[in-house]
Amino acid sequence: MDQRADIPRFDPPPCRENPDGEARRVGVELEMAGIRPHQAAEAVMDTVGGSIETDNAFLTRVSDTSLGEFRVELDADLLKSGQYRKLLSDFGIDIGEGDEREQIESLISRVAGLIVPLELVGPPVPWTELEALDGIRARLHEAGARGTHSSPLYAFGMQLNIEAARLDADYLLAIIRAFLLSYDELIEAERVDLSRRITPYVQPFPEEYVAHVLQSDYDPDLDTLIDDYLRLTPTRNRPLDLLPLFAHLDEERIMNAPVETNLVKPRPAFHYRLPNCLIDEPDWSLATVWNRWIAIEKLADDPERLERLRARRLSRSSALRRWLSHAWRKLRT
Repeated sequence: MDQRADIPRFDPPPCRENPDGEARRVGVELEMAGIRPHQAAEAVMDTVGGSIETDNAFLTRVSDTSLGEFRVELDADLLKSGQYRKLLSDFGIDIGEGDEREQIESLISRVAGLIVPLELVGPPVPWTELEALDGIRARLHEAGARGTHSSPLYAFGMQLNIEAARLDADYLLAIIRAFLLSYDELIEAERVDLSRRITPYVQPFPEEYVAHVLQSDYDPDLDTLIDDYLRLTPTRNRPLDLLPLFAHLDEERIMNAPVETNLVKPRPAFHYRLPNCLIDEPDWSLATVWNRWIAIEKLADDPERLERLRARRLSRSSALRRWLSHAWRKLRT
């Protein structure tokens, strides 16, 4: 019997290497509940080695693993940065130092964990190492981690930061078009939870932007591609957040734009934010999400099919839909 039969298959991308000729890298982020930070850190250490370092009740690191450093954190900047201590101080509450503060922070961590996700943030790894990351996912599942569907309060997601194979405008536009053309199918396949759909974090691209980039004569250079994004969808809260990649290409342009600059981290990667985190479901794995992304890349790499789908989708983009999209954007700004 094949002992590897139960290991999920990670499809290879059509472009396997980055511009330097190395295997493209992928960063994975998982949001979950149901386990303590130390349990999550142990799942990492048991799979890829390393040592656990606890900064405070809200941030734990697993250093010196075979893949790099992992972070386990409560996904709330107020807690991770320690700003909550100043907030409490403003109300005349001093949580002290030493054991007393550790006990209070542990209590805050437990209460916050009811609604604030525990997030495992992995280092960028070669896509060929995704099986090792899925081994961590399996250990978290065994430890009792809970995902998106386990509570109406859990708007938990999985995020991929996929290194771009190239950084020219033609390649980036093909990926953007392929994603927009795949969006409806992705929503259905991922069963994106209502709790996530109603949050501002993964709102669909406005029809105005979709129609613009799907025009047959749209042939932008990099500056135009970035400017159009900033003009028509100036936010990171999209299922495919392009601001980190654009900031890598032109950091000054992005940091001077009316976007969430404090949250944008420049990197040559597509920030894919759409999927749920179904870590408590036995048939789910990282390969499920990865392979759906690879289907987008395969579409981008197939010009004839991409053109057929582009023309079909653009024919559904009425003037009314674009006007409503424009009006809604103006109301929100």
